[in-house]
Amino acid sequence: MRSISTSSTSVSTSSRVAVGSPGVHAALSVLEALVAGGPLTLSDLAGQVDVPKSSLHRVCSVLLDRGWLIRDRGGRFSLGIRAIGLTAHSSELPITTAFRVVAAELLTRHNETVCLAVLDGDESVYIALEETSHPVRLVTHVGSRTPAFASASGRVILADRSRQVVSAEYGGRPLVTPTGRRLRGVSELLELLDAVRRADYAENLEETAVGLYTASVPVRNGLGAVLAALTMCVPSSRVTVERRTEIVRDLVDVGKRFSQSVAWVPAWNATRAETHPVDDAAAVPTAVAEDGG
Repeated sequence: MRSISTSSTSVSTSSRVAVGSPGVHAALSVLEALVAGGPLTLSDLAGQVDVPKSSLHRVCSVLLDRGWLIRDRGGRFSLGIRAIGLTAHSSELPITTAFRVVAAELLTRHNETVCLAVLDGDESVYIALEETSHPVRLVTHVGSRTPAFASASGRVILADRSRQVVSAEYGGRPLVTPTGRRLRGVSELLELLDAVRRADYAENLEETAVGLYTASVPVRNGLGAVLAALTMCVPSSRVTVERRTEIVRDLVDVGKRFSQSVAWVPAWNATRAETHPVDDAAAVPTAVAEDGG
């Protein structure tokens, strides 16, 4: 780990902060320190970035709120979900570490690709995945993006947001999926999200890719806010009514245990729905709807 505690470096850093924007320099210094050697306490960070604790606390609070940092039970800061892709340490984030455990379980049961997605703006982004051994499979990668309104993972996260927020975001926009299906405006999107909210999972058939079926469940923290979406991607040729029922039931079960393991992780970029009824006994439907989720 590169030290920046020498007197010459400290003077240089202080001078740079003095002539620029102190908040910007402090925020970037925090991120650089955590990339190099996180997780770190506030005291550790204060010593490394040469910023007073009071100022550093405000900077870290903003970064926490925006999802660039998370803080564990011991008070140590680590890179958050928004920092995915900026560092080789992204695979060590608590939510991705927990994902690997549940993904292994789902792969053992079903041998289909399992993904973890978060919402970034109006797109669903894969931040972790484990691939099936089948030669015919979804070809994707960490960092792959799809329109949130069209994907099962995106709809699971959007369903946690209020109707007003969704309407403000998507009202008046042409909602055409990557495979060309045009939604009947924001009213149909709201209907889809209402159905996802009631069932607590989403499904999608050939709206993001031809020949692809996906099912997705929310990953929640202890306050009930959706952190991410746990998704299974299956070629539609391998989906039968019976297998689909098993996939959804297993995803729902594993998703609940996944949520318990990351209950302490704070939510970011989330506006909750007015109500969020969860029906543990919600029946798994017996046919795949062609318009998905």
